[in-house]
Amino acid sequence: MIHIIIGTKAQLIKVAPLMKELQDRGVDYNFIISGQHKETMDDLMENFGVKKPDIVLYSGPDIVKVSQMIAWGGKIIFKFLKNKKEIFKDDKNGIVINHGDTFTTLLGSILAKLAGLKNSHLESGLRSFNFFHPFPEEIFRYLTFHLTDYYFCPGAWAMGNLEKYKGKKIDTIYNTLYDSVKLAIDSDTKQNLDIPQEKFAIVSLHRFENVFKKNRFLSLIELIEDTADSIKLLFILHPPTKDKLRKFDFYNRLKNNKNIELRPRYDYFDFIKLMDKAEFIITDGGSNQEESFYLGKPCLILRQKTERQEGLGQNAVLSGYNKKTVEDFVSNYYSYKLYPKDEAINPSRIVANFLIQNFL
Repeated sequence: MIHIIIGTKAQLIKVAPLMKELQDRGVDYNFIISGQHKETMDDLMENFGVKKPDIVLYSGPDIVKVSQMIAWGGKIIFKFLKNKKEIFKDDKNGIVINHGDTFTTLLGSILAKLAGLKNSHLESGLRSFNFFHPFPEEIFRYLTFHLTDYYFCPGAWAMGNLEKYKGKKIDTIYNTLYDSVKLAIDSDTKQNLDIPQEKFAIVSLHRFENVFKKNRFLSLIELIEDTADSIKLLFILHPPTKDKLRKFDFYNRLKNNKNIELRPRYDYFDFIKLMDKAEFIITDGGSNQEESFYLGKPCLILRQKTERQEGLGQNAVLSGYNKKTVEDFVSNYYSYKLYPKDEAINPSRIVANFLIQNFL
């Protein structure tokens, strides 16, 4: 049997096309929610047309702090050991699908091994080669590699990063996120999007190393304010980012800037359509980096390192937190525009074909 473990919104966005592909082909799967995050999960399931979870391991508040993760992880493992047969349907020959670089990725991989099932890793092989950028995601990736039997890798570079690890590597060419973006662009918008009449760019920040340290966050706020002198900015508020803006007394500073508009997080399909109308995006998110590449949008990455290769040297610039790099990008962003990707590649179908051929 196929078991899919999801914990966060980002994971669901990237794995939903695979789930939809399996459903469209009449393949049943065991959908397990770890409960790491639950905000907007129901909306995403409805957007993508995937079934509700079969198993929910935790239904309390979102897990956002390292201390919470440790306690939550212990509870999940204890619950699993008590209910192993029920959670994995008494399966002894199946495969567990884990995705990405979250604590749920590592936790799900541990559960797969405790159950004696094969473990697979979607979006495998990505590396920044720096355990502190991004932290703690790079550590979760590294540990997950050691617990994986089947690696689904988005391209040759990711495949090459896994040469020393045992197990089978499958090249999906692009990330399954490519399928997510295509589904979003082709979808009918459920609500009237508030798209500015003038040119605008999007800002999306949420990384631990960027928003949890006041001095670093302040330096990024100043870069954003400088950018707003030349173009209207829509600042998308992730919950941790909003909390830190208020804690560090930056919220009203941004709110009172006439060229910066604070907006809540969007339904995924609407966000992609908003992103498609933007001139460029400023982000610290790996998913946004990929989405920008698929959409052909200029992308400024506010990070020291990135685990993704998509767009680097083409539409994407890694800032390294360098002010001149940021200024040069903003002044010349139009030179980074690409044509949107429109290729007959379906990474989710590649994964589904492998699973059906080998585990059903």
